[in-house]
Amino acid sequence: MASLYDHGYARLAAAVPEVRPADPAFNAERTLALARRASDDGAAVVVFPELGISGYAIDDLLHQRALQEAVLLALADIVQASAELVPLLLVGAPLRTEQGLFNAAVAVHRGHVLGVVPKSFLPEYREYYEKRQFRAARDRVRDELTLLGSRVPFGPDLLFTADGLPELIVHAEICEDLWSPVPPSSLAALAGATVLANLSASNITIGKADHRRLLCRSQSSRAVAAHVFAAAGDGESTTDLAWDGQALVCEHGAVLAEGERFATEEQLVVADVDLEALVAERARISSIGDAIHDHRAQLATMRRVPFAFAPPAGGPVLRRTVERFPYVPADARRRAERCEEVYNIQVRGLQTRLRATSLDKLVIGVSGGLDSTHALIVAARAMDRLGLPRANVLAYTMPGFATSGHTLHSAHRLMEALGVSATEIDIRPSAEQMLRDIGHPAADGEPAYDVTYENVQAGERTSHLFRLANLHGGLVVGTGDLSELALGWATYGVGDHMSHYAVNASVPKTLIQFLLRWAIDSGQFGEDAGAVLQTVLDTEISPELVPTQDDKPVAASESVVGPYELADFFLFHTLRHGMAPSRVLYLAEHAWRDRDAGVWPDLIPDERRTAYTREELERWLGVFLDRFFRTSQFKRSAIPNAPKVGSGGSLSPRGDWRAPSDGTARAWLDELRSTAP
Repeated sequence: MASLYDHGYARLAAAVPEVRPADPAFNAERTLALARRASDDGAAVVVFPELGISGYAIDDLLHQRALQEAVLLALADIVQASAELVPLLLVGAPLRTEQGLFNAAVAVHRGHVLGVVPKSFLPEYREYYEKRQFRAARDRVRDELTLLGSRVPFGPDLLFTADGLPELIVHAEICEDLWSPVPPSSLAALAGATVLANLSASNITIGKADHRRLLCRSQSSRAVAAHVFAAAGDGESTTDLAWDGQALVCEHGAVLAEGERFATEEQLVVADVDLEALVAERARISSIGDAIHDHRAQLATMRRVPFAFAPPAGGPVLRRTVERFPYVPADARRRAERCEEVYNIQVRGLQTRLRATSLDKLVIGVSGGLDSTHALIVAARAMDRLGLPRANVLAYTMPGFATSGHTLHSAHRLMEALGVSATEIDIRPSAEQMLRDIGHPAADGEPAYDVTYENVQAGERTSHLFRLANLHGGLVVGTGDLSELALGWATYGVGDHMSHYAVNASVPKTLIQFLLRWAIDSGQFGEDAGAVLQTVLDTEISPELVPTQDDKPVAASESVVGPYELADFFLFHTLRHGMAPSRVLYLAEHAWRDRDAGVWPDLIPDERRTAYTREELERWLGVFLDRFFRTSQFKRSAIPNAPKVGSGGSLSPRGDWRAPSDGTARAWLDELRSTAP
């Protein structure tokens, strides 16, 4: 497969070497050992701990001239050795300049010092006495200093920009800087930095690791950035303090990788971060633009320091987990929490809408399939929450020309188990009348099973539901889901496209499957209902519109629009991040190429697990792009109200997605076809 660097990713590393207090030669040796490991692994950036070359907890030894000279010799060794290494190295060292000593991060790449970043905020409280040894960044006089015989940029305003990877822009700050109310990295992010590095010493006390993790996650979230944190570990002086060597790589609020605290071995914590997604997300968030405007004077003074980043030949293959089901957490605990939250959002939305209309009845069509089953349990729970009887849910199953006995039986069993008002209305007579009225050959018994034949049935069902709502003073609950809206797999107008309130409209089909499993496992509606829900889950997805001799649908939906598990994957990355088709295909191939690799949600039985070839992925992605961008937007432009449930997006024209109904998919399909195999 292609290198991760070809698709907007970068491999970042947090390094925690063994340290000897006041022994720069040894510390440089251990720093280089980890730097070489990171280089062999294809990393772009490696972050080391604060004052890692000298050791942090050495107090007044920092002012000893012999130590300062030893630090410079050690730095010279690191710079020289870096000529053979791939990554940008950020190492911590005490540097004397301008008649003072600065706690600094030194940026080293390919045999050169790119710049020096002094610490902005020096802690002088509790166990910290840094102002005894150091000057702060604000105390510097010049924007350059002489280091190892060269003039290099000096200041907290440096952005290290990779020529070979434009999304890779690195900013460094040091320990306490992150703890301050306005970290320097916040301004750096507004100036374009996508990777925020924190070189830390950070002694350990009870509960501090959780606080550090919170800071790193929140800064990466607030700045929409990657954040790399490396704290001092084994070997630092324990005269009065102790050290745990915490190391983290975070991305937009999530911890991608974390090392072992109190490890007895040196650590290199590595993660592949999605720089392209970060840049795309920033472009969407209007408050980031507002903040850039408000701080434009400061941002204009920040300095960019380029370096020629060239990944190793061939480049590393992406090691990041790409979720097969991006809308469904693989972890059982998180999945249960997600399902409960989505379910409650849907129930609350329907509660509020029913209360606002001053109505006390819901009208819903029940087919025995996934979507209507889930919408029905949402409706039942909304009645419970409102203190109304479930009999106020007027549920109708409406068999047509191809309704199987299996799904019809499931619909009746479910309605009975939930205690709703259950009615069966055979729509075949009215559908036949419609076919006769319009002169369709199927009215005379011909097997003309075209789109008209199918849509007459869908339209009759919805027409009945709306008139039943008029008759009984109820509100029609829509059952169609996000996946169907994305693919246009819904009958427009008086069909399953329309309702008074569509509870499933921002819930993808893969998630609905897990919502039903969650309802079963958590016993939401009792054993009888749970048994029916399991039957629904075991039933192949089909619109059941074309009759056969064996009581089975002619074609399952997925044979036409593609597997829903792929459609939801494509939708998430297209809608959430605006990814180019070639990148979506790259991620899909990474996630789905091997049946046994990666993470499967534990509730998917072994017989339903599958893999897809590149050709299959490319084919179904093409189908998705054509249906999403060319043929289906006119339906989405006229959908009913529906509650948004997740950050993965909705397709409401009043919400996340607005697009012309007469657009074309050509740009997306051309980009996909141009993708090299």
